[in-house]
This record gives sequence, structure tokens and C-alpha cells, in this order.
Amino acid sequence: MSKETLFVGTADAEHTEMYIKAIWHLKERGEQCRINSIAKMLNIREPSVIQMLKKLSGKDLIVYNKAGIKLTESGQNVGTTMMRNSRLLEVMMENTLKIKIDEEMVCGIEHHMKKQFTDALCTMLNHPRKCPHDHVIPMGTCCQK
Repeated sequence: MSKETLFVGTADAEHTEMYIKAIWHLKERGEQCRINSIAKMLNIREPSVIQMLKKLSGKDLIVYNKAGIKLTESGQNVGTTMMRNSRLLEVMMENTLKIKIDEEMVCGIEHHMKKQFTDALCTMLNHPRKCPHDHVIPMGTCCQK
């Protein structure tokens, strides 16, 4: 009998991804990326946002200064992955599974998807270009074949 392996991801990694996703959403909407808008979107207090932005800046995921908040190339890569994962999950829920999109479930799964899984899901869904909310799904290498 094979042994099951259990996996516990880090909350720190998920928090990082959620902040980057919030910044991505604000940028996508054409809104100014400010501390109060991130706090509102994530339903947390501004001092917590400031603390995390300093952390993300230290990890070279964002540029954070008086001019505002911008994703670095590394931050953009994380954001692209997160948006691709969540939007492909939404397409799968609505179009394939025929169930109501459950954002809490999407949020729980998106952090644990590996590239191989995401590309297989994208291929299975015939490389959709938009999610059910009519937002662009970032393309993966599987889409360019």
C-alpha cells in the first residue's frame, strides 16, 4: 500500500499572492493602487497593508513609494500566475462542472496549482481567452502551441 503524503503550504506565501492579486485587480480596473484601496479590497486595516507592502518591496515584488505601488517583473510574474489560475478555475466551474463560481473555493485552490496542472486545465478547456467575468486570462506556454 502506498503512503499518503500531506502538504501544508505557508500562509506567508498565500498572503503575498493575495496582495499581488489585489494590486493586479486595481491596475486592471484602471484604479490608483493605494494603501486604502488594497485594505478595502482585502478587508484588512491599513497598518497591516503598509507592513506587508514593505515586505513585498524587500522581496523585490513591488516598488512602493510616494508615487504609488507598482509590480516589479517578479511581482508581475506572480500576478500573472495567480490570475491565470483563478480565471481558469472559474471557467472550469461555470462551463465544465456547471456549478456556480465559488470565489472562496477558487481562492483556496489557486495558490496550490502547479504549472503542469494549470497548463493541462487550460488545454482541457480549449485555451479560453476570457473568464466568465469577461476578464482576460493570461496566456501560458500551452496556448502558444
